[in-house]
Amino acid sequence: MLYAFGFERVGVVVSDLYFVDPNPLPGQETPERGVRLELRIFERGELTGSIYSARPISIGRPLWRVDLLQDTNSAPGNLDRAHHHPDFAGWEPGPRVFVEELSSDPLSWLTHKLYDVSRLLKETSSSPDEIPASDAHALRTAAPEITDTVRRLLERVWSGELGRAGDTGSGTAASMRVSWL
Repeated sequence: MLYAFGFERVGVVVSDLYFVDPNPLPGQETPERGVRLELRIFERGELTGSIYSARPISIGRPLWRVDLLQDTNSAPGNLDRAHHHPDFAGWEPGPRVFVEELSSDPLSWLTHKLYDVSRLLKETSSSPDEIPASDAHALRTAAPEITDTVRRLLERVWSGELGRAGDTGSGTAASMRVSWL
């Protein structure tokens, strides 16, 4: 499932995720599931027909990512693998950064980050100048709705409805990502 919150220049995308890492960190060899949120560049295309035509929309490169993940063998809500990626090199994320608050109180931590996107971008390889002040304000205003969406997706992952492995055929996949993001 994919949710998108678009503003003038940036937006937030949120999706459930099931992940098998082919090169896992020590102690993280089992699959992961949860919710991924990314702050991305958004672009509006030009109308391709009449004023009533659908507008092309592009969701571009990521600026920041949060993965609210847990070991698939963990009890629902454990979030023992929750982390964020403050840096991207183009489309590739930098290393996982583990923060205690992401596992213990992820929605408060996320809300705090979304309330001050200029400060958030200073912590990344992106410049706060990449987004207009109106986007920072809109993101702050939308933060409760975004975190509520994350909460609802997490609940659906924990219930087993979302964040599940796809059809891998026979055997176990050595590498898999089932998600929009």
